[in-house]
Amino acid sequence: MEEKITSTIRLRMSSQDAHYGGNLVDGAHMLALFGDVATELLIKSDGDEGLFKAYDMVEFKAPVYAGDFIEAYGEITAMGNTSRKMRFEARKVIRPRPDVNDSAADVLPEPEVVCIATGTCVVPRDKQRIARNVVIKPAAAKVQKL
Repeated sequence: MEEKITSTIRLRMSSQDAHYGGNLVDGAHMLALFGDVATELLIKSDGDEGLFKAYDMVEFKAPVYAGDFIEAYGEITAMGNTSRKMRFEARKVIRPRPDVNDSAADVLPEPEVVCIATGTCVVPRDKQRIARNVVIKPAAAKVQKL
């Protein structure tokens, strides 16, 4: 059984990340975090940063505010010759508590999922530096009728 390739980064959203009123962080920032996670996944799997080809699905599930600590997680779910399918999840793990005082914050008892996504990255064959045994399913043979 092959080892699962995963990556997690955690960082605090700052006031510079806030894009809307009420210190709301825009959803595109979560996608930027997923891009960083994807880069690490590709380096782990192939020894190269690769290229992000497309998101298949993105769903924003809860708001993110300046001061929130976000943990972005990703894993490779399928590997082709050059393509790498991935799934991502961003979770809020710490929330500021300005109602208590300016520096108060709470660790959430359970992380709150704020965004999920799936996507595909590509590492060109000539850039792949890590050899691995990947089983590639052959295309179905065409049957020619006479």
